[in-house]
Amino acid sequence: MMGRLPLDEQLTVLKSVLSRNEVLLEVLHRTAALDVPGWYVTAGCLFQTVWNVVTDKHPTSGIKDYDVFYFDSRDLSWEAEDAVIKAADKAFAGLPAEVEIRNEARVHLWYEQKFGIACAPYASTEAAIDSFAATTCCLGVRLEPGGRWRIYAPHGLSDVFNLVVRPNPVLAPREVYETKTARWQQQWPELNVLDWPSAPAMPTRS
Repeated sequence: MMGRLPLDEQLTVLKSVLSRNEVLLEVLHRTAALDVPGWYVTAGCLFQTVWNVVTDKHPTSGIKDYDVFYFDSRDLSWEAEDAVIKAADKAFAGLPAEVEIRNEARVHLWYEQKFGIACAPYASTEAAIDSFAATTCCLGVRLEPGGRWRIYAPHGLSDVFNLVVRPNPVLAPREVYETKTARWQQQWPELNVLDWPSAPAMPTRS
């Protein structure tokens, strides 16, 4: 049971499991070459690779896309981010998957229009990862100089290995969580999806 290993061993196993996804490895190496600040490959391509390996599927099965977050608050214009996106399009050309790169320093400028909820400016890429709708999604990996893996996992790795999806009601609305988990359960029926927490009851006057 990978989810019951000590944390240091879980980190070793995570690297081994993720390395079985050759597309993911290529995304990591090509993103490192882009040299954008504070970057991580994050979210579905990571935990879904683990789910695939745990459930004996091909490592890339059902992975919709590969998300790359970076953080550059020096220029919050769309033009600056678009220049990075265009450079990434060239860098990721030829890969058998879609790669989406976004500047998390700009998220607060468009989040409310898209999701109907205001988003305070993030202070870092890690803060952006912290706000995913499920704690299972809160995972990031990047390659440091020399090829060392930097792994960000604020909620640990046990749920990821144990196929547990736990809500993270800090920003994303309930509808986002339930839409995503319903789609995931179709692909990975072995998942244990926990319910979104109910709103606390209002006190009644006696």
